[in-house]
Amino acid sequence: MIREPTSGEVMLFRELIAKRLGLEFDDTKLGQLARVLALHGAGNCARYLTMLETAPEPLEALHRLAADLTVTETYFYRNVEQIHAFTELAMPTCWQTHENGSPVRILCAGCASGEEPYTLAIAVREAAGLGAHSVDIRAVDANPAMLEKAARARYSAWSLRELGPEMRARWFIRDGDMSTLRESVRRSVVFEQRNLALDDDELWGVGRYDIVFCRNVLMYFTPAQAQAVVARMAAALVPGGYLFLGHAETLRGLSHEFHLCHSHATFYYQRRQHTREERRSVAPNPFNARALPRLPPLLDEPRRWGDVIARASERIHTLAAAVPPLGGDAGAPAGPDLRQALKCLHEEQFEQTLTQINQLPPQYADDPDVLLLKAVSLSQSGALVLAQDACLRLLARDELSAGAHYVLALCEEESGSYAEALGCYRSAAYLDPGFALARLHIGVLERRMGETAAARRDLAQALVLLQHEDPARLLLFGGGFPRSALIALCQAELAAFGEAA
Repeated sequence: MIREPTSGEVMLFRELIAKRLGLEFDDTKLGQLARVLALHGAGNCARYLTMLETAPEPLEALHRLAADLTVTETYFYRNVEQIHAFTELAMPTCWQTHENGSPVRILCAGCASGEEPYTLAIAVREAAGLGAHSVDIRAVDANPAMLEKAARARYSAWSLRELGPEMRARWFIRDGDMSTLRESVRRSVVFEQRNLALDDDELWGVGRYDIVFCRNVLMYFTPAQAQAVVARMAAALVPGGYLFLGHAETLRGLSHEFHLCHSHATFYYQRRQHTREERRSVAPNPFNARALPRLPPLLDEPRRWGDVIARASERIHTLAAAVPPLGGDAGAPAGPDLRQALKCLHEEQFEQTLTQINQLPPQYADDPDVLLLKAVSLSQSGALVLAQDACLRLLARDELSAGAHYVLALCEEESGSYAEALGCYRSAAYLDPGFALARLHIGVLERRMGETAAARRDLAQALVLLQHEDPARLLLFGGGFPRSALIALCQAELAAFGEAA
């Protein structure tokens, strides 16, 4: 019988996985780790763990581990909105910079069984003005079994489920119950076995790629490893190059080397071309900028919607924790002393908040926390132009600030620019998936704009998020309304569809 590993061995196994593969597993995955360790340890977990810790790279055992620890399910044209952004924006932009006619260099990091890089090879052939000669695709993965499958290029109907009959006929040859990709497409992709958690000068050469796809990979890494991988990708991308992550992955908290782009109803990133202090470039707006009638007050509430849901930002929530209890002595703060300004903000004394901010030493004028507090206070005081300016100054320093996108959205909504507001709210919700108030705004605007299916989905998600939102965050951001009132607002919006919330 295979001996079950001890709890100490499982914990050491988790540490070694993080160290050598960069993969992170929380306490809920300890059972899975125990089963994998028992399988690979083959009755002597201690010896296996010692081998993992001391053996030099390359180590085949690590790659076998990667196969058992990661989810490899994928399919052709997955997250098709990103494929459209790739063929209609990223590829043409990069192709134009290659004046000598050399191909656009693409890296697929974590390519699994090959559906993603082959999708890109097909997509450029389908796109007008591009073609097979326009790309050079390099695909890497740590799992040798997946790479072998990719090299065979034989796929089931399930993997081709997003392709219509005509596309299947163009690019695949039927082989019993399977379909084999045509050789002409296969030649566009080179597969290699690589460990993304390691420094690899050959893989991550400076300026080596124009476009990088690294979708649904960072979610497995520890924060430190994810930050390191993103830094390598940033260095390996040419200035102005594009990075595509999984739809649930963001660079928030990982890097400031990219612009956030939003087009084709999806998010992706562009490598900065200049300094961090530049103002953000305006990404293409995927929403119709059609004129919309001013929205009626939400649920006939006499107050402005911008007054009902006033402040939402994880930055302010973090700052609020620094406010000491009355009579307490927290000592001198390391940065700008924002405690009194936060106290005024708590009491919705926005003018006093601005006074406190303006009295700070000049060196803190562009501090991100100061700018965010200033933007919130200005927006609630009705000084929308000044609030927008503060948001843009903050986004020039931290383009991935969910709070700045949210306040900018409030300003756009109060100005009647609903399509622009919706785009900003979506940016905030993408950067912070737990942002209940941003998601609620999205659903409300979608319903007003007639996007019924999307509104129903986003309002339902907002209702769940509101029920689990941090009480301190609701107290600070809810405009004086308790959780129950905010939930009632969301339920009433859902009830407008004639459904029980």
